[in-house]
Amino acid sequence: MVAFSFTSENGELNIGGSIMAKVLIVNAGSSSLKFKLFDMPKETVLADGEVERLNMPGSIVKIKYGDGKKYKTTEDKIDYERSAAIMLNNLKDLGVIDHLHDIDAVGNRVVAGSDIFDKVAKIDDDVLQQIVDLGEIAPIHNPVEAEYIKIIQRILPDTDQYAIFDSAFFKDVPEVNSIYGIPYELTERFTIRRYGEHGINHGFITGQADEMLGKKDAKLVTLHLGSGASVAAEKAGKCYDTSMGFTPMNGLVMGTRSGDVDPALVPFFMKRMGAKADEVIEMFNDRSGLLGVSGVSSDMRDLESSKDPRAQLALDMFVNRTVKYAASYITELGGVDAIVFSGGIGEHDQWVREEVCKKLEIFGIKLDAELNDQQAPGDLGTKDSSARILLIPANEELAMVRDVQGALK
Repeated sequence: MVAFSFTSENGELNIGGSIMAKVLIVNAGSSSLKFKLFDMPKETVLADGEVERLNMPGSIVKIKYGDGKKYKTTEDKIDYERSAAIMLNNLKDLGVIDHLHDIDAVGNRVVAGSDIFDKVAKIDDDVLQQIVDLGEIAPIHNPVEAEYIKIIQRILPDTDQYAIFDSAFFKDVPEVNSIYGIPYELTERFTIRRYGEHGINHGFITGQADEMLGKKDAKLVTLHLGSGASVAAEKAGKCYDTSMGFTPMNGLVMGTRSGDVDPALVPFFMKRMGAKADEVIEMFNDRSGLLGVSGVSSDMRDLESSKDPRAQLALDMFVNRTVKYAASYITELGGVDAIVFSGGIGEHDQWVREEVCKKLEIFGIKLDAELNDQQAPGDLGTKDSSARILLIPANEELAMVRDVQGALK
């Protein structure tokens, strides 16, 4: 309940000491744009939208409104500029806001913050340039995210924008897990370490799991499984280890990313294929993973319905790599209080959860088949399971808007 309200010296309305604001959260990827408009500090979602299949035939626009209404349309080859315009204009044209300047702040998900950014940052010219420069670490993420920041700056030049970094959650990973076995002076000179990805969601579901367990010193293994996928280990709310590395290409087999590969493959392919190093890395990022192994699709649903034996091989590899990391993290932590499934695959794919948990039964972890089939958020484990098995939907936008709200105070 709101205890009091007042107007601050700068004229901004406060409720209970928190600034009232409409905050637009932008989660941009190479093939989709997700967004949510929040009424803060109430955390009310006024609109929740997505533009799918960017730059492809049959682009899809979907928006859900707080009053339950839905809007959907299709259009061929929606690009970044057009998708941003659709996002903002629909918010106005469909009555969610009266004017574009009713949006008080914009928060942007940015994957790579390196060691430069360990918390939310207000975007100015210097911050934007650093985001662009860090595209070297996240080549299929930071450039797109920077492009949307620039587009929104052109449309809303007087609206403050903020960057929330996926890598910030991994700043506490101890050196024994965060650095590579390369000459230490090179680690220091070039700041080489595991920067990770999906940190916004790993951090969010860690907090949610701690609340569900009723303990602040919980040992967790969190599985963010989607087209991009990662596993993390947490102790007492902080990350202890993570599967992604210096770039998001490291770790699990993903939709189009190879995951762990021997670095000697780069010069091998350069020699045998006459390729440049950048071309090999592009192959590892965009033409490998589930797509490259199966030759069918990068989408789990397509693979699970396929009769092609390579599709099954790709599925088995996805589970195999997930189990390898999860099991090693349970060992690193000296036990685990909960395994947490999240992300598009983690939340919606019963088969993946079943297969992963089946292979973790050696630790006494037991999945309840009926609860798993129901797919409802919460506990999925049996009563005699050695650890809780939790399904917690990803909500990166809520985590991000809370960071922006904190920066507005």
